[in-house]
Amino acid sequence: MIKLIKPHLPYTNSMPVRSPLELLSPAKNLESGIEAINHGADAVYIGGPAFGARSAAGNSLDDIARLAEYAHRFHARVYVTMNTLLYDDELDAAHRQAWALHHAGADALIVQDMGLLELDLPPIALHASTQTDNRTPEKVSFLEKAGFSQVVLARELTLEDIRNIAAQTTVALEFFIHGALCVSYSGQCYISHAQTGRSANRGECAQLCRLPYAVEDASGQTLARNQHLLSLKDMNQSANLSELIDAGITSFKIEGRLKDLGYVKNVTAHYRRELDRILDARPELGRASHGRCHFAFEPQPTKSFNRGATDYFLHGRQPDITSFRTPKFTGEAIGKVTDVKRDRLTIDGSTEIHNGDGLCFFDRNDQLIGFRVNRAEGAQLIPGDMPEGLEAGTILFRNGDLAFDKQLEKPTATRRIAVDMTLRDTAKGFELTLVDEAGIHASAQIELAHEPARQPEQAFDTMRVQLAKLGNTRFAARDIRLELDQACFIAASTLNGLRREAIEALEQTRQAAWQRPERKAPASGDFPFPAKDLSYLGNVANRLARDFYQKHGVEHIADAYECNREAGPVSLMITKHCLRYSLGQCPKEVKGKSQGPLTLVGDNQQRWRLRFDCKRCEMHVIGQLRPQHKARKPE
Repeated sequence: MIKLIKPHLPYTNSMPVRSPLELLSPAKNLESGIEAINHGADAVYIGGPAFGARSAAGNSLDDIARLAEYAHRFHARVYVTMNTLLYDDELDAAHRQAWALHHAGADALIVQDMGLLELDLPPIALHASTQTDNRTPEKVSFLEKAGFSQVVLARELTLEDIRNIAAQTTVALEFFIHGALCVSYSGQCYISHAQTGRSANRGECAQLCRLPYAVEDASGQTLARNQHLLSLKDMNQSANLSELIDAGITSFKIEGRLKDLGYVKNVTAHYRRELDRILDARPELGRASHGRCHFAFEPQPTKSFNRGATDYFLHGRQPDITSFRTPKFTGEAIGKVTDVKRDRLTIDGSTEIHNGDGLCFFDRNDQLIGFRVNRAEGAQLIPGDMPEGLEAGTILFRNGDLAFDKQLEKPTATRRIAVDMTLRDTAKGFELTLVDEAGIHASAQIELAHEPARQPEQAFDTMRVQLAKLGNTRFAARDIRLELDQACFIAASTLNGLRREAIEALEQTRQAAWQRPERKAPASGDFPFPAKDLSYLGNVANRLARDFYQKHGVEHIADAYECNREAGPVSLMITKHCLRYSLGQCPKEVKGKSQGPLTLVGDNQQRWRLRFDCKRCEMHVIGQLRPQHKARKPE
């Protein structure tokens, strides 16, 4: 008979104290979240049933519960987005959803609207969304005092900015390291709402920043035409992870709650490897969850959707942050077209092209044209349909690698928690003790006579082989010790049963050891908001948000832009991206350049004035609400 032993408490005093680093991946749905965990995420962020800043990426409470149960097996976490602005008639529903998410097992809520803090929330950790516009030590310090345990910093910050914030706060700092970039400061973009009624702050952005525009100067001269002038490249901080760690970042966030499963697998695996290299070299650091990943493919983030790569403003302003030609995925350059026939073309590149690959090129009008390869015969490619405008001298790009994509459609990762196993004698039999990589212990005993083995060395080898058979579990044997007075005969079936019971005990112990992050209590006493006045940029759309700011010393509070009360021209975007700089018109860079106004012109001849705040090095896109939007006011 096998007997389970009372498990030991985890995290013994002998374990080294470490600063945990968190790889935070996006999850469009349950499947995506599970694969993010399998590919090394320490946490995932996912939309709940409502009130998430990606309205097209909502998920049921049942799926949130299933994802949390899976993540917690590895002591990974699930953060749920509730980061839209709320109107008064939505507060009760948001309150109910917060409690439901807590009961479903969510580990934190990512929020923007401060009205939520005035509700009777469950004891769940709160994270301040990047939509709360977190750019200064004063703002981040206030959010920490208000009870937030993690703050998502603005993407526009430099390393020096991050160091300054980290030096003046103790809250966990989260930073985007990969994916699409919003051209405006997050939470400060209103152009979609002004034009279409679809608010970015309410999860319905129309992505007008990805459309083509022209720019005119004060005299009406066109400086740029039919270019995607507000479209940026994608963030890629692969080369800067160590600097970000040293600056104070502990949570490394991948953008992409609307991205496909292959993107989540590929990009998560890439950053898991990069962070593991750093962790292996720096023992003072540790991971925020358990388990080591092994991949059945070579992660290559350039093969997943991207608009090119930039590390944005991390090392200061740089010229090459934009993707003016197209907001689409062009992929990797594979060579130049040398000949075009009626049904085939020849290229001079060395990249191996596969049947079914997707290729693209820019035609004479600088439009991106795509086509599929029906058959590849070395340097000769036969398209399914020969695209118009393809001619000799054209550079081809591959934005669909069929072989790579098919790899990602299969199971591509395993995640195993390292466990040390010790088999010992007892007075009446044997005991198997397991200790996992986090120091969590569990044991199982069996009563069995100590029958000496006829072939001791073979018996020891058999024991090690049987104990190491953990293939169908979440564990991998790291060290197997046989602390026995002598080699004894133990039938393989008996040893397998002992191993299974010990693993089950370890699973139960790990489950009992898991603790969700606690809600951080607000600081005692008065802690004023760092401003006395809030314009529409304060995003106050309900009475409880107004109460919150008044309680913290704000004297004048305007309604949020989404309340449709700003009738005149205002800043619809505030950006670090500067068209004057990009077009060689910056007076700081080129002496004698005019500082006159510029105008952004859309395809429908909609016009927005551009204002340049050179002291802050920012550009403002000025416009106003369309007249059909009706005003609404917080009660």
